[in-house]
Amino acid sequence: MRKLQILAWISGNGYPPILAYWICGTNGDIKKMLRLLKAIYHPRNQYLLQLDADSSDYEREELAVSVESDRVFRSFGNVNVVGKSYAINQMGGSAVAATLHAAALLLKLSIGWDWFITLSASDYPLMTQDDLLHAFTFLPRNLNFILYNRTRWKERQEINRVVVDPSLYLQKSAPIMYAVETRENPDAFNVFGGSPWVILTRDFMEYCVKAWDNFPRKLLMYHSNMINPLESYFHTVLCNSPPDLQSTIINNHLRYIVWGSSTDGEPQFLTMSNFEQMLESKAAFARPFREDDPVLDDIDESVINRPPGGFVPGEWCSRHEKNNKSFENGTEADNEEFCGSWSNINSVKPGTQGIKLRILLSKLAADVGKKRSNQCQNQMVN
Repeated sequence: MRKLQILAWISGNGYPPILAYWICGTNGDIKKMLRLLKAIYHPRNQYLLQLDADSSDYEREELAVSVESDRVFRSFGNVNVVGKSYAINQMGGSAVAATLHAAALLLKLSIGWDWFITLSASDYPLMTQDDLLHAFTFLPRNLNFILYNRTRWKERQEINRVVVDPSLYLQKSAPIMYAVETRENPDAFNVFGGSPWVILTRDFMEYCVKAWDNFPRKLLMYHSNMINPLESYFHTVLCNSPPDLQSTIINNHLRYIVWGSSTDGEPQFLTMSNFEQMLESKAAFARPFREDDPVLDDIDESVINRPPGGFVPGEWCSRHEKNNKSFENGTEADNEEFCGSWSNINSVKPGTQGIKLRILLSKLAADVGKKRSNQCQNQMVN
C-alpha cells in the first residue's frame, strides 16, 4: 500500500478559489450523480449530494456508501451526503427551500468556500476543474453569476397567479395546485427573473440564509406561492438590494442550454449534434443529458480527459493507473484507483478551455462597472 500525503488547502489572493457544489437528484439518479461528481471533483472544493424523497431509503444508503468507500473522497473528506430526505418540486417553493438548506449546510460544513454552484444529476462539465478554478482565480470573490432574461421569463410566468406547493407539507412530491384567485403586483419590491441555475458568492448565500435585515425572508414567503420561484428568488433579492450588492451581478450563468421552441417548454436533451456548439459556448456546464448518452463519453475522452470510472486528471492528480475493476459507483479493488497519486492541491494547470473562460470572465467583470446604474433596471418585470 502506498503512503498517502494529504495536503491542506490554502486560500486567499493568488490561490485558486474554493467552490461549493450542491448536486441534487431523485429516484434513479445515483449513477448519474456519481459520474458527475467524479467529473467535477477537486480536493479543494466542497460537495454536497442530496436525493429527494422520491428516492428510496436504499438509494440514499447506497449513495452514502459509494462515497464513503471511495479512497479519494474518504481521504480528503470534502464530499457529504444529506441523510434526511424530503419532497422537492422544482416548480414550487420547496425547491427554493431545498437550495437554501443546501447553502446552510455547506456554510456549516466549511468556512473557506467562495462560490456556491447548483447542479442537477442531468448536468455535466464542459471543462476540467483546473480550468474552472484557474478562470475564477483572477476574479474578485464578490461577483454573482446569475442569468436574467426579462423577455423569456415574463412570457413563461404569471407572477400574479397564486399557487400552492404540496411538497412543502407532504412527505412525497406532488403536483403544484393553482388557485382561482390572483394577487396584485407587489409595490414593496420589484420582481426579476431568469435562469434557476446560479453561481453565487458565499457572502450572498449567507445573507439569504441568515436574512439579518429580513428582506430575503420576506421574499421567500412571497415566492412560496409563485410558480417556478427558483427562476426569480435570487434574482429578486439581488436586484432589490443596495447598489453595492447590485454591482456584483454578472448576467451570465455559465451554462449551455438549448430551449424548446415554445416559451413554456422544457430544455432539450443534449446529444452529439450539440457537441461543437457546447464547446464554442465557453460555458462551464451543460444540461440536460440523458444517462449514458454517447456525448458524455465524448466529453470525457476529448474535453476533460476522464477515464471510464475515474477522476479527471489535473495538477492535484498526477498519474493514472489502469484498473478494470473500478466503476462509477465508487467501489475499489486492492486500493487501486485511476488517480493513483496526488500532488499539490493548491495549484492548477489550465488547458485551452480554462484560458478562454478566464478571458471571458475578465471581460464580463470589467463590464460590470460600466453597467452599475442600469444592470437591474433593464431586467425589471413588474
